[in-house]
Amino acid sequence: MPIIELHIPNLGESISSVTFSKWLKPDGAWVAMDEPLCEIETEKANQELSADKAGKLLHVAREGEDLEVGAVFARIDTDAAQEVVASSPSAAAATPTAQTLTTSEPSYASGHPSPAAAKILSESGLTPADVAGTGRGGRITKEDAQKALSQRAQTPEPATPEPGAAPKPEKSDAPQTPAPAPFNREEHRQRMSRMRRTIARRLVSAKNNTAMLTTFNEVDMSAVIALREKYQEAFVKKYGIKLGFMSIFAKACSKVLLEMPDVNAFIDGDDIVYHDYTDISIAISTPNGLVVPPIRNVESLSFHEIELQLKHLATKARDGQLSLEEMTGGTFTITNGGIFGSLMSTPILNEPQSAILGMHAIKERPVAVDGQVVIRPMMYLALSYDHRIVDGATSVTFLVKVKELIEDPVRLLLDL
Repeated sequence: MPIIELHIPNLGESISSVTFSKWLKPDGAWVAMDEPLCEIETEKANQELSADKAGKLLHVAREGEDLEVGAVFARIDTDAAQEVVASSPSAAAATPTAQTLTTSEPSYASGHPSPAAAKILSESGLTPADVAGTGRGGRITKEDAQKALSQRAQTPEPATPEPGAAPKPEKSDAPQTPAPAPFNREEHRQRMSRMRRTIARRLVSAKNNTAMLTTFNEVDMSAVIALREKYQEAFVKKYGIKLGFMSIFAKACSKVLLEMPDVNAFIDGDDIVYHDYTDISIAISTPNGLVVPPIRNVESLSFHEIELQLKHLATKARDGQLSLEEMTGGTFTITNGGIFGSLMSTPILNEPQSAILGMHAIKERPVAVDGQVVIRPMMYLALSYDHRIVDGATSVTFLVKVKELIEDPVRLLLDL
């Protein structure tokens, strides 16, 4: 068959439709086999779709369109590839080869940053025009953005005039742009991404379908901070990664979850499903929204193994490369709003889980210790839970046990 159809693949049992994000190759372009053609957005992650055969690409789907699994999104004219190969020697000399066409022709990806690169550019004040993309199709990668940022840092600042010297007048033939009119009332409409729509639906479902309550406590972080300061250098030297607060909280929660299985369970109809393991989902903020990939069997992992897995998942999440398997599961969730400066919040449940722990910013506050007022680094902890399965006493006890382990981490290391 000279023309073949490309279909939206089956991406998992829970995914029946996708959003067609953007084309990476223009209509009518010659494409090589396995070359990325487009990006689609599922409820959990973005994914690239590639060409099954070499040939001329014919667009079918439109950017922003919702497509069912199995729908045709493109066609490939395989005869176009044969024409390039079968051309005469004289024509071949005048006609770019397939490889040249693939690498040199304009691509929709050219000049577009990846999610991780876009985050770096927005934080540094750079624009895509300031960066040369070396990724496939001219896409700006995370490394390209970091390189451009490093080059800007090494560029010397323009010389400043001597004190008292009259500034040189600057001449410009360009017409003066009038100042914007005050009280601007323009607005624009933008369609929600599929991931944002999924997040919204799940949050509303959690509020409507669970009896959610939140209990609070505060924890003195002095002992954990002292532990990290004392052993951080040796930890990095041995494992190649820093010891963070998240691995310590994950291990503390894992230990208490096994002691209090109700918090680690979920409701399925008229049954309660208990877990004899702890898969702890970690909330990660990405340019496309919040994702909560789980770190599996935390009870069996060491601190450095948790940190390495967390770094791996966070990097893939911000690059939009998490697989559906990496996004699935979890028996309990931890979210850290403190990295954004949050002092206190009520985290919302990650269904079907029954509880979520919220960490917050560490602030020095006066507290009473042995009858004396002292300044200590304190953090508020919040535990949101489904009251249908977790009683109030259970939730309070869980939070107190976590607090005790954090304030005396030796107990956690000795499994006491």
